[in-house]
Amino acid sequence: MNVTNGKATSYRDEAVCTLQIYPRFAIKPGQGCILRVPKEATATTVIKTALATLGMDTSKPYVLVEVQEYGGEEWVLQASDQPVQRVLLWPRKAQDKHPQSDGYFFALQEGSYDRSIQYDVMTSVRQEKVAQGLVNRGFVTQQPQEYDDLCNLPELTEESILGTLRHRFHKQKIYTFARNILIAVNPFKFLPIYNPRYVKMYENQTLGKLEPHVFAIADAAFHTMLNKKVNQCIVISGESGSGKTQSANFLIHCLTALSQKGYSSGVERTILGAGPVLEAFGNAKTAYNNNSSRFGKFVQVNYLESGVVRGAVVEKYLLEKCRLVSRGKTERNYHVFYYLLIGASEEEKDEFKLLCPEKYHYLREVTLRTDQAEMKHEFRRLHQAMEMVGFLPPTKKQIFSVLSAILYLGNVTYEPKVVGEGLKVGPESVLSAISDLLKVKVELLVEALTTRKSMTANDRLILPYSFSEAITARDSMAQSLYSALFDWIVLRINHALLNKRDLEESVPCLSIGVLDIFGFEDFKTNSFEQFCINYANEQLQYYCNQCIFKLEQEEYMAEGITWHNIDYPDNTGCISLFSKKPTGLLYLLDEESNFPQATDSTLLEKFKQQHQDNPFFVQTPVGEPAFVIRHFAGKVKYQIKDFREKNTDHMRPDIVALLRSSECSYLRQLIGANPAAVFRWGILRATIRTLAVFNEAGRRWAEKHPIFISFLNISDLGLGSIRELHAKVLQSLKQFGGEVPQKLRLSTISVRKSQTVLNVILLFSVQNLIDSHSLKFIMGLKQHNWATRSLLHLHTKKKPPSISAQFQASLSKLLETLRKAEPFFVRCIRSNGDKREMHFDDALVLQQLRYTGMLQTVRIRRSGYGAKFTFKEFTDQFRVLLPKEISTPQQDITNLLTKMGLPSSSFQIGRTKVFLKESERQILQEALHKEVMRSIIILQRWFRACLMRKQYLREREGIITIQVLFIWLARGCLVIANGSHSYSPRVKNCRNPTIKISRATRVQEKWNASLDREITDSNELRQLDEFLGNQVCVDELSETEKIFFLATTQFRDTIKTMYSISLLFFGKCYQTRVSSLAGLQKALEVPLVINLFQSVLDGFIRGELKRLETEPCKERNRRKSKRDKCPDGPLGHLFSTYQVTIMQSCDQCSSYIWGMEKAFMCSSCKMVCHKKCLSKITVNCTGQCDRKKEGEQTLHFSVPLCALVRTAESVPFVMEKMLVHVEMNGLYTEGIYRKCGSACRAKELRHILEKDPQAVSLDNYPIHTITGLVKLWLRELPEPLITYSLYNDFLYAADLPEASERVRAIYRKLDELPPSNFSTLERLIFHLVKVAKEETHNRMSANALAIVFAPCILRCPDSSDPLLSMKDINKTTLCVEILINEQTRCYNQKMEEIQQLENVEAMAINQLKLRRQNTIFERPKLDSDVASMEREIEKNLLERIRSIKKEK
Repeated sequence: MNVTNGKATSYRDEAVCTLQIYPRFAIKPGQGCILRVPKEATATTVIKTALATLGMDTSKPYVLVEVQEYGGEEWVLQASDQPVQRVLLWPRKAQDKHPQSDGYFFALQEGSYDRSIQYDVMTSVRQEKVAQGLVNRGFVTQQPQEYDDLCNLPELTEESILGTLRHRFHKQKIYTFARNILIAVNPFKFLPIYNPRYVKMYENQTLGKLEPHVFAIADAAFHTMLNKKVNQCIVISGESGSGKTQSANFLIHCLTALSQKGYSSGVERTILGAGPVLEAFGNAKTAYNNNSSRFGKFVQVNYLESGVVRGAVVEKYLLEKCRLVSRGKTERNYHVFYYLLIGASEEEKDEFKLLCPEKYHYLREVTLRTDQAEMKHEFRRLHQAMEMVGFLPPTKKQIFSVLSAILYLGNVTYEPKVVGEGLKVGPESVLSAISDLLKVKVELLVEALTTRKSMTANDRLILPYSFSEAITARDSMAQSLYSALFDWIVLRINHALLNKRDLEESVPCLSIGVLDIFGFEDFKTNSFEQFCINYANEQLQYYCNQCIFKLEQEEYMAEGITWHNIDYPDNTGCISLFSKKPTGLLYLLDEESNFPQATDSTLLEKFKQQHQDNPFFVQTPVGEPAFVIRHFAGKVKYQIKDFREKNTDHMRPDIVALLRSSECSYLRQLIGANPAAVFRWGILRATIRTLAVFNEAGRRWAEKHPIFISFLNISDLGLGSIRELHAKVLQSLKQFGGEVPQKLRLSTISVRKSQTVLNVILLFSVQNLIDSHSLKFIMGLKQHNWATRSLLHLHTKKKPPSISAQFQASLSKLLETLRKAEPFFVRCIRSNGDKREMHFDDALVLQQLRYTGMLQTVRIRRSGYGAKFTFKEFTDQFRVLLPKEISTPQQDITNLLTKMGLPSSSFQIGRTKVFLKESERQILQEALHKEVMRSIIILQRWFRACLMRKQYLREREGIITIQVLFIWLARGCLVIANGSHSYSPRVKNCRNPTIKISRATRVQEKWNASLDREITDSNELRQLDEFLGNQVCVDELSETEKIFFLATTQFRDTIKTMYSISLLFFGKCYQTRVSSLAGLQKALEVPLVINLFQSVLDGFIRGELKRLETEPCKERNRRKSKRDKCPDGPLGHLFSTYQVTIMQSCDQCSSYIWGMEKAFMCSSCKMVCHKKCLSKITVNCTGQCDRKKEGEQTLHFSVPLCALVRTAESVPFVMEKMLVHVEMNGLYTEGIYRKCGSACRAKELRHILEKDPQAVSLDNYPIHTITGLVKLWLRELPEPLITYSLYNDFLYAADLPEASERVRAIYRKLDELPPSNFSTLERLIFHLVKVAKEETHNRMSANALAIVFAPCILRCPDSSDPLLSMKDINKTTLCVEILINEQTRCYNQKMEEIQQLENVEAMAINQLKLRRQNTIFERPKLDSDVASMEREIEKNLLERIRSIKKEK
C-alpha cells in the first residue's frame, strides 16, 4: 500500500491508498489487480471494486483474506472491516508496492453465504500422504520412524528425546507432544502453519490425533472447559528468547476464533490492538531478544457456558522500571520512546517539544541510524493500535506529553549553590519544558527536585537533598511516572475488553487463562529485577512439578494401585530460601530496607550469615559484592548493588503533591491509587467549579439589578436544612469509598443562597457516580492490590509495602488462580543463543531439557495414567457399555475393560477411581461412540417403522371407508323423491319401472353417433353413475336382466376409478364383459343386453345435451374466463389450481401431492406446490419477466418489480417520474407524505399512468395526490422492496443492543436483496433523505418518514399473524429510520467532499485565468524554453481541472 497524494507527511493526511488484490480462482490464479480506495473503505466495497476490475461473476459470495508472511497467517475480513487499517499494522516495506511472493497481500476467494471458507487438505498433509504412498510402493526407501509424541519412543533417554526434537526441527516441525504437554522449539522464523485453515483443521479433534500444534492445545482447553464446566489455564514456560510471547498470541487468537456463534464480540479486535500497545510500552531490546517482554502478563478470556466469548482481562506483573534510567551497553530503553522521537511529525515534535534521541540522557547510549524507517512505521502502527483499543486523539496527546516529560527529567542536572547550602537545578529550558508538559509551576517543580519535607513532633523541616539523593529522587520520579502510565494503559485496555452487561446482570461464566510470564534470565550483570524474575520462575516450576509429579504420585499411593515412584528435580528448598519466614531473602531484604543506616554491604552480610549452610546459597569470596543462588536452571550470580534502593519506592509526598497540583486532570488520574475514587473526585471537582461560576455570575447580576434582591427571602432556606444537606453530601462520599477532605468536612458549604444549587451538588455526587461501577468492577477483577501503591499514602503514617512484597503478593494470587483451574502446559525451548534461523544447538537445548526435568516428565506421562474417573463418573459416562444392573462397580468395570481386550498394564482399579492410559481411554471412547451410534440407528429404525405402521393403518382405514361407501352406493338403490333421500338394500319402489327387453329398441345409428363423445367432467361422471343405478331394480329379474344388472354394476365400479371416459372404448369393454358373463350357454342373450345398455346410455346422453342447451351461455363463459385467468402469487408467480391425477412432488416442501388433491401451478415457470406452501415460496418466477401476451398493455401497478425494469440496476419509470416531480415541486410542502390527496384524482392519475405514463403531465395534479400514489405503488407490489424472506432478519437486527451493530447487520442484509429491489430501495431512501433535509419547511423528520414508509417497504408476509405484525411496527420503523439517518450522514459527507472539490476547481480556474492574462504571446526566440514551460504548466492546470470535474 502506498499513499497517492504525494504530500502526506503524517498518518492523518492519507486519503486515498493503494491495495494489491490477488484472486484465488482456477482461472488466472496469479493475475492480480491494484485498487485505489479511500482510507474508510470497507471490505465489502473493496470486494465489489475488485470484482468489477477483474470482470468476475458478482452473483457468487466472496471474501477478502489478509495474508501475511507467505500465506502463513490468514484472517478473513468481516464486511465492516477496513483493509487500509489492517495494512497500517504491516511492516513498512510491506506497505509499498511489492510482488505477491514477498508476502503481505490481500487474497480474493469464494466463500459460502455465512462468510466461511471451504479449505482443501493441508499442503503438508497431502505431501506426506504422497511420500508415504511412494514408500509403500517401493519407490523410496523407508526413513527412520518419526515420533510426534515423546511417550511413544521405544527407548526413553536424553539422547533419544534430543534426537527426536532435532529430527523434527530440521523438518520444520517445531511442536512435539508429551501426552498433553506441548514442547515448542523456537525456530526464530515464521512458519506458514498458523492461518485459519489450521484452526479449522484442529477444531474439536482429540488431542494427539493430528500433528502436534499450539492450536491443538487451545482446542483441547476450550472443549474441556465446555464439557467439564471447569476453568482452564495454559501455562507457557521457558527462558528468555524461547518464543513464549508469540505462542501466547497464537493461543489467544485461536481461543477467540473457536467462538463462532452470533455476531463478533470485538474481543479479538481489541486484543489485536492491545498487543502492539503493550509491546511498545513494555518491550525492549536485550542481549538475547530484540523484542523482549520486560513484564509478565496473564490474559483471561471469559466465555459463556455456550462457548461465546464474554470478555477478557489482562493482568501485568513487575514492569522493569530500572530500564528507564540504566541498562546494558548493547541494550535499549522501551520501544515507545524511539517510536515517538523518530516517527512523530513536525507538528507533533513542536507540540511535545521533542529532540533527537542522542540529546536525551536516558537514551544517549544507542544510535539509531539504520532503524529510522522501521521506527516510523512502528509509530504509525502504534497509532492505529491505540485507536483500535479506544484511545481518543486527546488521550494520545496526553500520553505522549507524559513520555516527553519523562525524557526531559533525565536531562535535569544539579550543581552546588555558590552561596548557601543545597543544590542548583537546571537548565532553565529543561525545567520550562517539564513545567509546560506536566502543567505544573516551575517553582514547585524546583522545590520538589531539590528539597524534602520532614515532620517532627513539634515542627516541619525542609531539608535539601545531597547530590546522590537528588539524582535518585529525579530518577525515581521518572520511573514512578512511567510505571503509573503503564498501569493506566493496562486499566484502559481492560475497560475496553470489559463486557458492560457484566455490570447489570450476573451470568455464570467460564474462563481460559493464558500465562505469559518472563523467562529465566542469567545475564553478565544480574540485579534486583533478575532476582524477582527468577523467583517467579522458581514458583512456576514448582507449580508444574506439583501438577505433573507430586500430586499425581500422591494420588496413586492414596488409591492403592501399583506404582513405582519417579524422582524429579524438586526446587522446594530454593523457594524456601527466597520466601520462608523470617530468614528468607525477601524478608531480609525488606528488613534491611526499613533501616535508615543499612547499606548494600550490611544486606549481603546478613544474607551470608543466615544462609551459609544452605545448599542453594553459594558463598562468594570475601570482598566481592555479589552472591550466588543455585536455581533449578543453574547457578546465577547477583550483584548486591542497588538492591535496597530498587526495593523501595522513592516517590516522596512532595513529588506526589507536585503532580497533584497539575492543571492536567489526566496526570492526576495517573498518580491516583484508586481510579474509581479519582473518577468520583473529578466529578465533584467539576461540579463545585460549575457552581462557583454560577455563583459569581449571580453576584454580578445582583450588583446590576439591586431592586430584585428585595424580593428574595433568604430566610426560607433555613440553616438546619443546609446543614442536613451538607451531611448527606458527606455521607454519600463516604459510601462510595472516597476520603472526605478536611476543608469540606469542616465547612458548611460556601454556597448558601440557593437550595437548587445545593441539590445540584447532591445530584452529581450520587447519580453521576454510577458510571464509576465499571472501574470498580475492573478493580475487583485485578489481581493486584491497588491499595498497596505508594503514590497515595500522603496522610497515612503506615509505610507502604516494598516492591518485593507487592510482587510476592501478586504472584501468590496468580498461583491461587492457577490452582483453581485445570492446567495445560506449553514448554518453550530456545533453539540457539545467536537468534539464527532454523539452527539447532544441541548443547543449549539439552541444558534446557535437563533443568526442566523433561526426561522425568516424559517418564511419568508414559508410565502414568492420563485418564482418571471415579466409579460414578465412569458409570455415568460409559453406561451404554456396562450391564443394565450394576452390583459391584469394580468388578463390572474390570470385566468391561478385559472384554474389550485392553492389556492389564494399561489400566488399574483403585479404591474409588479407575485409572486408564490416554490411548486406552480413546479406544474406550471410540467404542462408546460406535455403540451409541448403533443404538441411535436402532431407534431410528424403530421410529421409522412406527411412523410407517401408523401411516399404513391410516391409509388402510381410509381405503376401507371408501370401499364401504362405494359398496353401499353399488348395492343400494338411491331413491330421490320430494327432496328426500332414502336407502334400502332391497328397494321395492323404483323411480322408473324395470326396463323390459321388449321395450328395448335398436338405435344403432344414433348410438354410433353418440359414441364419439368423451366425458371428462367429474360431475358428469357422477351423474352417469347415478343414472345407471336408477335404471334397474333387483326384484324378479329374468336371465337377461340379471346379466345386464351384473355387467352394469361392474361398469359403475369402473367409472368410480376413472377421471375421463371414451364411450367408444367402454362400449367395446362392456360388450366383452357381457359375453364373459353370459358364457356359451347364454350367448344368444348378449345382443339383447347390448341393445338394452345402448338405449339406456343414449337416454343419458340426450338428457345431458338438453341440459347444456338450456344453461345460460354467459355463466359458462364467465366460469371459463375465471378459470383461465391466473391469480397473482408471491415473487412474480401466476398460480392456478388444478386437480392432481398422479402423485407428484411439491417444489417448495418436497413432500407428496396425492391423487385427487388440489395443487397450485405457476402458468409461467410451471412451479407446483401445496396451497399451504404459497406463503413460504422464496424463489422468484423465472418466466415472469419474459411473460408477454399479444395485445396486452404493460401495467405499472400491482406488477412484480423485475417486470418493470429493463436492467437490474434501473428504477421503474413510473416510480422515478413521480419521485423526480416531488423533488422538483414538493420538498417545501408541509406534511408532504403525512397528508392524503383526493381519492378521485388519485384514481384518475393511476388510470392515466397505467395507459400511457410517457404522456401524462404531473403538473396538473396536486402534490399530495402524487405522494399518495407513491405510497400506493409501494403497497401494491406483490413482493415488497425488502422481501419477505429478509423480514425476520431485519427484526433481529433491530433488537441488537449496540447502534453500530444494528447498522452493520441491516446493511449486511441489504446486500442480499435482488438487484432491482436494491436499486429501487436505494433511490427511494435517497429521495427520503432529500425530504428529511427540508424538515424545517415540510415538518417531516426521519422518524416521521419511517413511520409512513415502514409498512410500505418492510411488511410481514400475508400468512403471518396480524397481531404479531402490529407488535413489530416499532422494529420496522427503527430499521427504516436507521437507513434514512445513515444515508443522511453519507449524503452530508459527500456534499462536503463535493464542496471541497468545487473550491479546488475554482482556485485552479482562477490560477489559469491569471496565468492567461499575464501571458505574453509574442516572445523572442531566445525564450522558447520559457514558453514551452508555460504551456506545460497551463496543460497541467487544464488536466487538473478536468480530473476534478470527473471526480466531482
